Amino acid sequence: MLKYFLLWFPMLLIAILNGTARDLWYKKYVTELTARQLSTFSLLLLLGMYMFFIVKKFSPASATQALFTGVFWMLLTLGFEFGFGLYRGHTWAQLLEDYNIFQGHLWLLVPLWLIWAPYVFFVMQK
Repeated sequence: MLKYFLLWFPMLLIAILNGTARDLWYKKYVTELTARQLSTFSLLLLLGMYMFFIVKKFSPASATQALFTGVFWMLLTLGFEFGFGLYRGHTWAQLLEDYNIFQGHLWLLVPLWLIWAPYVFFVMQK
């Protein structure tokens, strides 16, 4: 699992660069919600490409391990997201707002994708 732990760190860089692109490039042309929705979809695509490469290059031993890897990556991501958010002074309500799909927030798709993508890509290889 150390290998998959280390392979998680580039995902942070991908997410940071994706958010930076949103803030510096297209956020000024659309509403905040639309910018976040676009950013979510671009992050799903970028993470998908990265995870596809990882699963192909460092294939899990089984479908179960692929699913476990996805859960592990999701837990690391949520731990970082909420830990860093609280450190920056955000409230729980502010942090959870991005998960409210009933208000058009799509961020919930990211942790779900982190869980399932390694499994999906593993199964696709077989």
